[in-house]
Amino acid sequence: MGGLLRALGIGALVAGGLAVACAVIVLLGPLIFWLAWNVLDFAHAVGLPELAFWGIVLATVFLVLGWFGKVVITAIVFLINPDWFANGSARVHWPEATFKNFVAVALLALLASRPHAHAHRETRRYSPRS
Repeated sequence: MGGLLRALGIGALVAGGLAVACAVIVLLGPLIFWLAWNVLDFAHAVGLPELAFWGIVLATVFLVLGWFGKVVITAIVFLINPDWFANGSARVHWPEATFKNFVAVALLALLASRPHAHAHRETRRYSPRS
């Protein structure tokens, strides 16, 4: 009985650790985007407005999803609120070459590059023996 309780205790510890790790990952993406976009002021550097909470969450999800997810998010935004694109106040331009903008671009690239990491894994190919 003691062995079973120890195994269950270790299983609960591992499950709790995984839950905390998942929570950190889910919260870390929007935090990185917020840091790059609003705190490092990359939005202003490219001529776009700062984003509120849900804008940051949606932009983060957009960056980390694959192509199909990006199409779904774009379709949702077009269908639910097409006026969001008709604001016309943004004057997008290339940002100045500053260290702050470099860090912001690096953080956004970190988020955008994550889903493609699995595509570069080596796969074993079948090689017939002679």
